[in-house]
Amino acid sequence: GHPHVKTPVLDEMASRGIRMDRFYSAHVNCSPTRTSILTGRHPIRSGVFGPNWSTRPEEITIAHILQKAGYRTGHFGKWHVGAVKSDSPTNPARMGFDEFLSHDNFFELNPVFSRNGATPERYEGESSEIVVREACRFIQSCAKMQQPFLTLVWFGSPHSPYSALERDLANYAHIENKQLQNRLAEISAVDRAVGTLRKTLQELQVDGDTLVWYCSDNGIGHDPRMSFNGPWREKKGSIYEGGVRVPAIIEWPKGIKKPRTTEVPCVTTDILPTILDLLELNQSLPNRPRDGISLRKMIVDGDDSPRSKPIGFWKYATDGESKNERWMPRELTMGTTPTVSNPSIDFLNFRHPVARSEFLGDAAWNDNRFKLVVRGKGTRRQAELYDLLEDPSESRDLASENPERVARMTEQLIQWQKSVENSLTGADY
Repeated sequence: GHPHVKTPVLDEMASRGIRMDRFYSAHVNCSPTRTSILTGRHPIRSGVFGPNWSTRPEEITIAHILQKAGYRTGHFGKWHVGAVKSDSPTNPARMGFDEFLSHDNFFELNPVFSRNGATPERYEGESSEIVVREACRFIQSCAKMQQPFLTLVWFGSPHSPYSALERDLANYAHIENKQLQNRLAEISAVDRAVGTLRKTLQELQVDGDTLVWYCSDNGIGHDPRMSFNGPWREKKGSIYEGGVRVPAIIEWPKGIKKPRTTEVPCVTTDILPTILDLLELNQSLPNRPRDGISLRKMIVDGDDSPRSKPIGFWKYATDGESKNERWMPRELTMGTTPTVSNPSIDFLNFRHPVARSEFLGDAAWNDNRFKLVVRGKGTRRQAELYDLLEDPSESRDLASENPERVARMTEQLIQWQKSVENSLTGADY
């Protein structure tokens, strides 16, 4: 439905798989959402409050579990949940990946990557093409050895300041805004790279057994000139739909009986429990609070029953966190792969010895149809209620008309926040 951008590969994926029209990122920003994919847990549980915050080395990831089950695991592209250098406690290898070619953050044309923690090197070319090329080499080696694989391909695009190839820019020459041209051209490059990945799976004759899950890590950027966000309210950084409602597609030729679109609310924390359930590895789940649920029945059986568990969102207020002791020494958390504007990133994570009780920061509770939004501080803290089926743009606050529902959902949200706070203290380890 975009007025300009063309994504023929993703369109084909959606027509052959499951298009998830109510899919959510677990957080309003990138690093936290990536953590949620790895762990199946809300990122605040491990102290990942926002961009450039590190996860904790004690977390158990989907890569750890599949690696132990005999899968070969690879990560390619944007990491952003810790430094990728060899002595980082949270580099991809420490978090369960056998091989990686990764960057601490995002990247543009001619990116710099670290291979398996070694000194970063520059790679000439379009970044999405490079990332997928490396991922395909990994998959080819796994197929040659007849070894099952888990591959995470985390693109750096689209991301400001945007820089694209002339071949992709030519498709958007009619657009006056040069920066928007580059943004849309980056999306075209991502689409083409996904096509390369799918073609490789087909050539290796493993596409039928391979589940491909495509999604984004947060809503679109802040500049309205750069994006088209449909009816969704606000953008990246917000707990309203525009900040957390993201595109998602699942393609799995042998597993999905009939292509379709689903309106069941799903979230990035669902990825880990879903994959483990499909692989019959549920017994490998760590005995820790988990926020995601398995979507096996929805994917395999076409069961679009209402979600069994509400989705919690929390844009945690980090006031005073930096006064606490660091979880890991700074010399281990400093990044080595530069971005356009930052030569290195100091990934933060602080000890949180005492659970808070005031639950600062914007939060939301999505129970299928209704969404509770809680904003403000102290006595100015206010609750809003929206009917997402009738009012997906969140334009009409129903809180005053539904005091009992607001009270019930608020209590559920508070109980969940108490659990998250307890995890944040390190109690789960």
